[in-house]
This record gives sequence, C-alpha cells and structure tokens, in this order.
Amino acid sequence: MAQMILRELDITSICIRILLSLIIGGILGMERGRKNRPAGFRTYILVCFGSALVMMTNQYIYQCFGVSDPARMGAQVISGIGFLGAGTIMVTGRHQIKGITTAAGLWTSACCGLAIGIGFYEAAVVGGIVIFLIMEFLEKTDGIIKKHSSVMEVYMEFRGKKPFSSFLTYARENGLDITNIQMSKNKYRKESMICVICTVESHEKRTHGEMLDMIGSAEGVDFVEEL
Repeated sequence: MAQMILRELDITSICIRILLSLIIGGILGMERGRKNRPAGFRTYILVCFGSALVMMTNQYIYQCFGVSDPARMGAQVISGIGFLGAGTIMVTGRHQIKGITTAAGLWTSACCGLAIGIGFYEAAVVGGIVIFLIMEFLEKTDGIIKKHSSVMEVYMEFRGKKPFSSFLTYARENGLDITNIQMSKNKYRKESMICVICTVESHEKRTHGEMLDMIGSAEGVDFVEEL
C-alpha cells in the first residue's frame, strides 16, 4: 500500500523524488568534481533534478488532464541532454579527446532523474550506485587494459621533415607499425618543428614504456609522449 502511494503524484512522493534526485545527482557530481572534470557537483545535481522534474510534470499532465504520452517529455530529455554532454567534450591541442566519460555520466544522471521522476525508485537507486562504481573504480581497470595493449596513440615532435622519413624506416626495422599519421607545424616554437600524432603498434610483446623509449631514441625525435 505504501509502495503504491509513493508511485502516485502527491506532495509526499514529490518531496521524496526531489530529495532522491538531489542525493544521486550530488553523489555522481562529487566524483566528477573531485577529479576536476568540466561538469561537477552542481551540474550533475541540476541535470538529475531537472530530469526528475520533467518526468513529474509529464505524469501530472497525464493524470490531471488525461492527455499526452507519459513518456513524451522524458524522451525529449534523453535527446536534449546530448547537447549539454557535447559541451563537456574537448579536443586538446594535441588532438586528445577529453570529457567523454563526463558526457556519458551526465546522460546517465539524466536517466536516473527520469526514473526517479516517474517513481521507479528501485532502478534509480541501483542505477545510481552502478554509475558511481563505474566512474570511480573502473578508471583504473581501463588504464590497465590500455597499458597491456600493443597499440597506443603517440605524440611526437621532429626537427624538419627528413628525420621523420628515416623514423618510419627505423620503426619498421624494430617491429613497429606506424599508422593514422597526422602532421602539423608547431606554431609556438621559432625553430622548424614538425608535430606528429600517430598510432603505434608493436609486433613483439613490449610495454608502452619500452615502446616510448624505442621511439625516443630514434634519430630526429625531439619529444615523445603517449596520448
């Protein structure tokens, strides 16, 4: 009986849903804010709370006026939140893409808010816990997977164009495949400097540190780092 009351739209369920959206949004936002991500504590709270409010409004319209699809406004949130998430994705000067996890977190935070707003508390709470665990603890797992991969993205700086052609020969001789090459000039250095972003794959089993050392010892390589 109490469970059915919480599913109905009244002042008690409204307060519970708002409070729950603030708690779940705040927990997810604290995790992102602690890591100094573009969207943090307040952003996640607003996204989760706003989604819950939209869903409660949709339920109110449906129950009181008997019109509208009860999921219509929620569908607009799902698509609309993509614009907000896109604003957190940045491409750095070295073509690194940052903010994808934050954008995905905002989207899933909105989904939690929608579940709260319609009274689907169980899914919202369990979903919020799962999202938090993924963002908090799977980052290290993701790093381990990348660390043991034989493929990595590399940023390099060369002096002039000729050393890079000799570098490709050097790489092949040492069992390295260089693909997806992007070249540009460094505008912030007075001397002639070629910047290269590429994918490096090792035929032999090597750590990323060993691959970087091998690349760094090549003729003409002035600077190298993994992206």
